[in-house]
Amino acid sequence: MTSRIEEDFELELRSLPGVLNVAVARREDGSVDAVTLLVYGLNVKETEGVASQIASLYFPDATIVVEDANNVLTPATAESSRVVLNRATCNGDAGVCEVELNFRGRSATGHSRSGPLIGGAESTLMALRDLGFDVPFSLAAVSSLPASKSWPVIVTMRAITDGSERYGIAQADDDVVAAAKATLDALNRFPMSQRTR
Repeated sequence: MTSRIEEDFELELRSLPGVLNVAVARREDGSVDAVTLLVYGLNVKETEGVASQIASLYFPDATIVVEDANNVLTPATAESSRVVLNRATCNGDAGVCEVELNFRGRSATGHSRSGPLIGGAESTLMALRDLGFDVPFSLAAVSSLPASKSWPVIVTMRAITDGSERYGIAQADDDVVAAAKATLDALNRFPMSQRTR
């Protein structure tokens, strides 16, 4: 289970300009061994320096690895291997949230009437299932944290089998977009299988 310190650490890293993804590798005793950041932008070296400073405050023994998305990702590989968020919207008048995802050229849309935070997460789960993914988690909680510019959203997913939890964090100018991204972030930590259709 991820500790509160690790959540705060990861949230700081994800808030850095250009950071697309953060992966944490642990030692056998559960302590943080290495942190890999996927960064897109012009000042990747600068981001690496700031990330190292942040890591020295939380986990001084951890290795920081920064991968330049300009060199690592191409549209073909990104589209073929990852679920992509096409759009996430919430109609305040009708109270309906809608999330559209794409995986390997196939699109699916999920809907929910639970407001922008919970609705964004629920719609994302529905779209994933419509794409054929077997998601062995239920939505446990969605919350936002006060921040200087926009409010980061944390999504907690609970495993149906053993009750263990996965956390996702994302920040966006729009609550439903942040909730959708945080849901995908939580599930990126778990290898989901895809049913054959």
